Amino acid sequence: MRAIPIADSATWARHAEELGFDGVVVTETNNDPFLPLALAATTTGRVSLGTGIALAFPRTPMEVAYTAWNLQDLTGGRFVLGLGTQVRAHVERRFGVPWSHPARRMREYVLALRAIWRSWETGEPLDFRGEFTSHTLMPPAFRPRPQPHGAPPVYLAAVRERMIEVAGEVADGLLVHPLQSPRFVDEVVRPALDRGVERAGRTGADVAISVAQFAATTPDELEAIRRRIAFYGSTPGYRQVLDLHGWSGLFEELHALSRSDGWGRMPGLVTDEQLTTFAAYGETPQALAEDLGPRTRGVDRVALTAGEGADLESWAPLVARWRAG
Repeated sequence: MRAIPIADSATWARHAEELGFDGVVVTETNNDPFLPLALAATTTGRVSLGTGIALAFPRTPMEVAYTAWNLQDLTGGRFVLGLGTQVRAHVERRFGVPWSHPARRMREYVLALRAIWRSWETGEPLDFRGEFTSHTLMPPAFRPRPQPHGAPPVYLAAVRERMIEVAGEVADGLLVHPLQSPRFVDEVVRPALDRGVERAGRTGADVAISVAQFAATTPDELEAIRRRIAFYGSTPGYRQVLDLHGWSGLFEELHALSRSDGWGRMPGLVTDEQLTTFAAYGETPQALAEDLGPRTRGVDRVALTAGEGADLESWAPLVARWRAG
C-alpha cells in the first residue's frame, strides 16, 4: 500500500474497517510504528491493530512492554505486537546499538516481555535474568494500571530457519515475509516451526501463521512488486528463498548491482516466472481470489502486500469476495 501520513492514520484505519478488512498493520520503515496505531484505536472498534513489524533490538524489552501494554488497553484488546530484528547494518549503523546472536536475543526478548507482563498482571516481584538483558526492579509506583484485556499476542517475523524455530518456541504467531512462495512455506517454514514447537513442548495450534502476500490488480501494481522483489532479492537475508527455487544467480546479480548503485537496472533482472512465483495477480476480484487461494491454503492470516500505488478501494471487492466464500 502507499505510505499514509501519520495525521491520516485514524481516518484511513476507520475506512479500512468500514470496507470489511479484519486488521490494520503498520510497519517500521521511515516512521514510528506505534503512534499511527494509537490514532487508529480512536476511530475503530473491530479490526485488529498491529505492528508488522516493530524493531526489537533498538528498544529495550521494558520500553516495548509499556508501549504494547498501553496499546492493548487503548484498543480494547485488539493490539498485536509484531517484532522483527532488521539486519546487522541497520541495527549497528542506523540505530547505534549492539548486534549479536539475533535468534538467541529474540528468544530472550520475548521471554523478558512475558515476565514483565506477568509481574504487572499478578503483582509478583519482577525477577528476569537473561544472557542479554535483566529486569529485576518494579516498584508499585511504576506498575501500569490493571487492564481487563491481558497481555497482547506476540508475533515474530522470520525468514531463516533458526528464527522460525524461535517463533515456534516462544511466540503466539509467525510473520512470513512477502518474498515467499507456497513451496517455501511447505518445505522451509512449516518444518522449522514444527521443530520449535516440539522443542518447547507446545502444539501447532499455539502458533498462528500469518503470511504476507504480494498481490496486484493492475499491470502497474505488478511492476511495482517486481521492483520490490528485486530489492528484497538483493539482500543476503532473503537469499535462501531464491536458492530454494534454483535462482542463486539472481541473488548474485542483484546483490552486485545494489553494491554498485545499480538500483535502476535491478527490476529488469526479475523474470515474469519469478514475479508470478511470488506475486498473485488478477484484474477481477474472482481472478485474484482464485490465484490467492492455493498460495494461502492452511495459513491463519493473510496480509495483502501491494505495490506503491495500490489503495484500499482496489482491495475492497476482493475482501467482499473472500467473505462470500
